Amino acid sequence: METDKTSKQVIARAATILKIISQSVAGMNITQLSRTCGLPRSTVHRMVATLEEQQLVINAKEGVRLGPALLSLATAAHTDFVTAARPAVVALGRRTRETIDVSVSRGLHAVLVDQYASDRELRVVSAPGTAFPVHCTAHGKAMLATMDDSVLANLLPEMLPASTSKTASNRVELLAEIAHIRQQGFATDNEEHAEGVCGLAFAINSGISSLYAVSIAVPVLRFQRNKEVLLAELCKTQAEIESVLYQPR
Repeated sequence: METDKTSKQVIARAATILKIISQSVAGMNITQLSRTCGLPRSTVHRMVATLEEQQLVINAKEGVRLGPALLSLATAAHTDFVTAARPAVVALGRRTRETIDVSVSRGLHAVLVDQYASDRELRVVSAPGTAFPVHCTAHGKAMLATMDDSVLANLLPEMLPASTSKTASNRVELLAEIAHIRQQGFATDNEEHAEGVCGLAFAINSGISSLYAVSIAVPVLRFQRNKEVLLAELCKTQAEIESVLYQPR
């Protein structure tokens, strides 16, 4: 019985640490994790080391972040939605010849769970399982725009890390953009996460408690001249996916 109790405690502590890390855009050091979760620094250090051995976290110079093994598990957990959306995602990719990403909301991150890669020589491609900051990506902002203001107030820190000179680096600025996204129904990334990369996205509630986004990732050289066509194709895909998800059973 004592062994069972200890095992449950270890699992609960590990889960707490992982949840806290998922809420951090830039990563957290051991001291910050210890203070946030209320555990001794030595305990947190030991647990982070164990999680790192399993590739569930990465303990880098800039702080502890979610690791590739955990992100792969997140990818595998969304088979139903990915399967339902896949035909429309592939069709969108073939029509536009651009990379199409499907992401799921995870706190301050949007985790890539599926992708149709562009066949062009100049393209934007990321590995499935990659966690993107929500405040400076099209798919991330699209999902933020579906959340209540009270949720956003608790989720978003006052200051946000700037990935490029075009990133909204504070909550007030981001909330103003989110209000605009709610009005127009889609989100845009104009080199806010990475220089030379732009995107368009819409969010969709899967009906199974998870929030997803479908986005088009486009090199900046093609974005402005093709934006209206890409947006029209994206809206068509949104309707296609919603018709599959919400059709009568």
